[in-house]
Amino acid sequence: MWPDTTKVVLRQGPEVHIRPMVAADAEALHRFFLALPEEDRLFLEDDVTKPAFVQQLLAEQEAGRAFPVVAEASGEIVGYGVLYRPLFGWSTHVGRVRMAVARSFQRQGLGTAILRELVRKAQGLALDKLVAEVVEDQVGALRAFERLGFHREATLGNHVQDLSGKKRDLVLLANDVAHIWEHMEALVADFEPSAG
Repeated sequence: MWPDTTKVVLRQGPEVHIRPMVAADAEALHRFFLALPEEDRLFLEDDVTKPAFVQQLLAEQEAGRAFPVVAEASGEIVGYGVLYRPLFGWSTHVGRVRMAVARSFQRQGLGTAILRELVRKAQGLALDKLVAEVVEDQVGALRAFERLGFHREATLGNHVQDLSGKKRDLVLLANDVAHIWEHMEALVADFEPSAG
């Protein structure tokens, strides 16, 4: 097991380990992205099916701009999350988060567990605020972020063009890192997918 690994027991299914991504994960992460149903990839900002995406992610990690984590179950990657932070400019106190979870592991608390790890990293980097971008049609993702205390800061009309060319609204959600942590602790008190 990796030194920075968090063990999570989900509502159903096997034990999952969440840890920082390493270069040796490149091929397995690419397979994970390829296995995502097209409707799940429809709203992703990047073309994650290209191996160059994973290589770019590793380069940004090396530069200290990205902090990706992977969730593993039975030796396979079943979830991914990344915290981006700018190194220069007027928003160096703000991080952006993105996540994807394998269809068979959705609605079991894995997204919340991944976000918990990203929030811990944000605290360690002394970031004040986290932002997430979600397409309006992603009702489940919107609810998940709002349940964790994120609030809508803006809706940009027709800002996103999906893989089929259809334009959709983009919702910007945000929250202070300290407030996110408070919401997460409250959720854990109600249901803890046993992280340790």
